[in-house]
Amino acid sequence: MTIISHLAIKTNSLHLTQPFLCARLPMELEKMLNTRQVMRWSIYLVLGILVVAFLYTQFTLNPSQAETISLQTLANEIKEGKVARISIAGETLNIERTSGTKAISHKEPDVSLVSTLNNLGVSQEMLRKIKIQVEEPKGVSNWLGILSWILPLILISIFFLVIFRQAQTSGNQALSFGKSRARMFTGEKPTVTFDDVAGVDEAKQELAEVVEFLKEPQKFIALGARIPKGVILMGAPGTGKTLLAKAVSGEAGVPFFSISGSEFVEMFVGVGASRVRDLFDQAKRNSPCIVFVDEIDAVGRHRGAGLGGSHDEREQTLNQILVEMDGFDTDTNVIVIAATNRPDILDPALLRPGRFDRRVVLDRPDMKGRQKILEVHVRGKPLGKDVDLEALARQTPGFVGADIESLVNEAAILAARRNKTTIDMAEFQEAIERVLAGPERRSRVITEEEKRVVAYHEAGHALAAARTPQADKVRKVTIIPRGMAGGYTLTLPEEDRYLASRTKFEAELVTMLGGRAAEEIVFQRVTTGASNDLERATELARKMVMEYGMSDELGPMTFGEREELIFLGRSIAEHRNYSEAVARKIDAQVREIVTRAYERAVEIMRLHRQTLDQLAQQLIQKETLDEAEVEALLAA
Repeated sequence: MTIISHLAIKTNSLHLTQPFLCARLPMELEKMLNTRQVMRWSIYLVLGILVVAFLYTQFTLNPSQAETISLQTLANEIKEGKVARISIAGETLNIERTSGTKAISHKEPDVSLVSTLNNLGVSQEMLRKIKIQVEEPKGVSNWLGILSWILPLILISIFFLVIFRQAQTSGNQALSFGKSRARMFTGEKPTVTFDDVAGVDEAKQELAEVVEFLKEPQKFIALGARIPKGVILMGAPGTGKTLLAKAVSGEAGVPFFSISGSEFVEMFVGVGASRVRDLFDQAKRNSPCIVFVDEIDAVGRHRGAGLGGSHDEREQTLNQILVEMDGFDTDTNVIVIAATNRPDILDPALLRPGRFDRRVVLDRPDMKGRQKILEVHVRGKPLGKDVDLEALARQTPGFVGADIESLVNEAAILAARRNKTTIDMAEFQEAIERVLAGPERRSRVITEEEKRVVAYHEAGHALAAARTPQADKVRKVTIIPRGMAGGYTLTLPEEDRYLASRTKFEAELVTMLGGRAAEEIVFQRVTTGASNDLERATELARKMVMEYGMSDELGPMTFGEREELIFLGRSIAEHRNYSEAVARKIDAQVREIVTRAYERAVEIMRLHRQTLDQLAQQLIQKETLDEAEVEALLAA
């Protein structure tokens, strides 16, 4: 009963004071606004007065507005009767002529003007005809003269004061270069979850355990397990490292700090280490949490290889990261997730246990993985009835998640361009070619002779692939220019392969050289159209000899050591660890492999010349042949 009465009294007092507050608030607000307006208009008034005074000084009291003449000219004008009045203000002579014009002159200090004019030939009678008077100097003129050079200083001071106030109101951003620029996500409204990530089941499982540890740490602590300090995501560009980190952010439900490795380093020395300290201070205040560093190779490169020696700014930043991850003060539930596509150049201290305990490799997805990724990206898009995602996954070997996302987006754009309401299989097929080779260039005009050469060149590739065991299957042949190519033959494997044999490489060489062989058989000459084929064939043959040990004469050995500058992250030279005699043998073996493949391609063109002509004629007529049409011509 007492509690209810107390609540009623409180409620009544609230109702009594509410009108008073509502009435008083506008008055206070109006008073504050009026004060600000008065201050603002006062500043405007003062500035206006200063500007007017400055202009008055410069244009009204400035004697440079009148003509300046010498004393000799003044004497001559007095002799000629042109001067009506002379006013003496110190050493300045203000002259008024009979014509109404004005001029000024200057006399010597402490010397009488009359005596000076007498010495210049002006008589006393001439001077009596002129009104000469002495004026007292005006103090206001001196004050305005001083103001004329003080005013610019005042205006400059006001300008810098305004700039400084703006810097303060914007959170001191101009002076906060040592602060971390990490973006914090709370995970309350996740935009990406594990359901949006496909094709990397093992990586999802590894990170799901990290998320579970943050949500239910007692489950692991009861068994004596400790929280992993860091997880590094390694994989080729486009395999989904950043996307997986976003999914962890959405699933964890804990604060998530995201920053790029390049955001640590600035032109100021010590800024990177300062930002690292600030980042981990924020993370410790919000623990348990996750810190994601994208492209960590920007600051995590091998120490001692920098261009700046031991005092390189990146090395100081890396040292601070190492200390924060596994130093003395590490009893916090902060997990660091990093992503890189260059794990080979990272410092070994980063990858040791206790810092990045887990290494999660995101490989290129297989056919099932590509199909799952396609299912994720076509979600919510209107698909045609003829769309077969399994067939699309089979036709895109080597594609990563980013490629598949671009593929689906290109197909949707093509369907919209063609005014369709659904995305059909034709758009997906066209999108695959756009991702692989670029858009078609139908506007490119070529002569009939060049068109015939291109047709036989591409027919030679198709025939060589069809008549060579172990070669990939021909999916499409076209002579329509696409990207940088004048035409192309699309060959794709039946299934994903992770190992390649010597027989497979030899079949690829025959397919590459089939176009040049067809040109030689049909036209008895070769063109520059096979330049890229020759380059790829030579490179593959050299790898067979020097890296894969597929040479009968040299045996199972590798030759050459690549020298890399880790700071630049690229190969700059190849160290020859073999003699000149071995180098000659390597060149001979490469030439032998390429020549053998070319002779095999020429032999296929001669044995199947009729089929080659049929393929070329159909390409000239239709410009594009699909898989079924190529198989029909080859079976005839």
